Amino acid sequence: MKKSAVTIFLLVLAFVTLIAGCSVKEEHYALSRFISPDICGGCHDEIYSQWSGSTHQLAHDDIIYLTSSSDGLKGLTDKDEIEEAELCVKCHTPVGYVSGYPLKTSDDKSKIQEPAIHGVQCDYCHSVEGAYAVYNAKFKHDPGNGDSDPGNKRGPFDDSQSDFHKCSFSEFHTRSEMCGTCHDVRHVVFGTRLENTYQEWKSSKYNKEGVQCQDCHMYQREGVPGTGSTARLLNPGKASADGPDRKHIFTHYFIGGNTILPTIGKDKLQKEMAEERLRNAAVISVDGFEGDSIRIRILNNGAGHYIPTGLTHVRQAWIRIIVRDKKGKIVYSSGVVDSKGNITGKPSIYGTVFGDGKGNPVSNIAKAREILSDNRLKPDEEKIEKINIGEVTGKLTVEVALLYRGLDQSIADSITELKKIKVPVVVMHEAKAVIEKK
Repeated sequence: MKKSAVTIFLLVLAFVTLIAGCSVKEEHYALSRFISPDICGGCHDEIYSQWSGSTHQLAHDDIIYLTSSSDGLKGLTDKDEIEEAELCVKCHTPVGYVSGYPLKTSDDKSKIQEPAIHGVQCDYCHSVEGAYAVYNAKFKHDPGNGDSDPGNKRGPFDDSQSDFHKCSFSEFHTRSEMCGTCHDVRHVVFGTRLENTYQEWKSSKYNKEGVQCQDCHMYQREGVPGTGSTARLLNPGKASADGPDRKHIFTHYFIGGNTILPTIGKDKLQKEMAEERLRNAAVISVDGFEGDSIRIRILNNGAGHYIPTGLTHVRQAWIRIIVRDKKGKIVYSSGVVDSKGNITGKPSIYGTVFGDGKGNPVSNIAKAREILSDNRLKPDEEKIEKINIGEVTGKLTVEVALLYRGLDQSIADSITELKKIKVPVVVMHEAKAVIEKK
């Protein structure tokens, strides 16, 4: 073979190797290798109780997910868009996906077997030994062989012992990468960042200070919101019924800002903890007048990521403002939610708008080829808003509030099972000031 031909061959081989290295082959395991959460709960009863009713546990049966994922497939003809729409199941029924069924969102859910129906569950997380990439649930798994040989379970302690399974310390389980591998989502074809919570944290001061996702979200319990603006108090106790006393046991409520699922499921504790987290995520204040506009300051001082985060094209945060004259008469208002759940006025809705690649907004993330706008509140960053109230003068009382809800009421009204559900609107923070405009 001539030298030039050898060179070309080596270059081609290198290119092929590079391409192969960029893609991760999906591994699948027999469903029988995974253990039911009920078995885990036999020893880890308190942790099991916290997990039960959590958004992780409900991921598979979440009516909003089931409806939106089904609707997201309707009318799609583009194979790339269909491929994305079919992949939601990967995070919502993860044990099923890694064991070979369901592999598509559209697969018959009546055929899904135990223990895959239990959402994001114990054995799925504690069989993880790392990740190929920190997005789209690209975990490396090492499950056992069912109840008779459950294998090695990984977690945050280096001295765990069990008569039922092997135990080993996993630094990965103590780091944000563990959470980010599911909570960063990229369009499987277009690469559009659909959810970007991990990257938001990574670019924040919390990463620089070594504060991991777990340090907030797995410290929270009743009365302890565990945010960036509050004390993150240790949770002493036992990880298992016969385990040693420990300085801190990571809680498994997995509380975020989701108040909708607890409302549907009538889980009062989950709802209250979600609201408490939201109330300690940001502060708002009135800064005075600038011309005909009222200056309002908002500071994200409690969330280690943007507000809102996750599926930010449907989650909403906005400013409610009510201005009264010296007699108490309302002379200006915006952002008030009416009886039908509509947001009155034209406030800025903090969120993300996706586009079709041609500058047109899209509501179906399967079609998202670009991000048209993103005006969300960054961690530890102050945002100044100027709200023009017109030519109103005199001494005025200004009431402002930062509001949040996880879903537009109109979307909830379009879902048969949710028509009677009023989407909770949470007052994250509010302020009042008397200022004079001359």
